Amino acid sequence: QVQLVESGGGLVQAGGSLRLSCAASGRTFSSYAMGWFRQAPGKEREFVAASSWSGRTYYADSVKGRFTLSRDNAKNTVYLQMNSLNPEDTAVYYCAAGQVYYSGIQRKNDYDYWGQGTQVTVSS
Repeated sequence: QVQLVESGGGLVQAGGSLRLSCAASGRTFSSYAMGWFRQAPGKEREFVAASSWSGRTYYADSVKGRFTLSRDNAKNTVYLQMNSLNPEDTAVYYCAAGQVYYSGIQRKNDYDYWGQGTQVTVSS
């Protein structure tokens, strides 16, 4: 069992930055793929970024060049640095973990564990 707790959300003006954190419990953190997804009101939950267990990173086209995912296996924590935020980035951001194959790393249904979510609001 893995428990995930996100933090770092908030309100920021367009062009600003935020860093989200996701702290995981459990001793097998390093063997899990870790992902960030987001869900805006009235929309499906969508892929944002992910790290395979080996540290390879993947990004949605909409955030490439602006968001950076990193993981610290010693701290059981994954981070999402978000720069150049715009109002379209407003959503609840969720951290996810799972033993996910590379082919499924962008698929939310392939993840086994989810955090409670943290709200990110970008004002124009």
